[in-house]
Amino acid sequence: MHNPINHPARATYRVLAGLIGLYLVVFGGIGVATTSGDLFAQDAGRTLGQGSNLANALISLVVGAIVVIGAVVGRNVDVVVNRVFGWVLMALGLITLATLRTDANYLGHTLATSIVMMGVGQVLLLAAMYGKVGTADEHAAWQRARLEF
Repeated sequence: MHNPINHPARATYRVLAGLIGLYLVVFGGIGVATTSGDLFAQDAGRTLGQGSNLANALISLVVGAIVVIGAVVGRNVDVVVNRVFGWVLMALGLITLATLRTDANYLGHTLATSIVMMGVGQVLLLAAMYGKVGTADEHAAWQRARLEF
């Protein structure tokens, strides 16, 4: 499997990843401001229409800040950050989906929160796939491999 190098839309995907990171920062910031008390409260409240607690808000804030920093830095740092946190958010969404109506719902997720986390993870993975930057030789090698396949 070959991911494109120097894809013409890589700047668009980088901006999209930055916007996703900004959304996570806003979600986390509002969540920190509106949720209080126990770090892992299962019914702490709603943030932007999604269930959340202080732990979930802090995780979203940190992940969002790292994604924004990766998008600003660019130069394939964003590709690694987006790939790693894309998979992390997908796994987080699936794990919390499996624990929604149990005592193991430590992040206070609702169905909407789990779906949003999985969607955000997919967009980050998409941005990682098309954001790779390389030399002209690497781009030519990718083009040859793509045409041979």
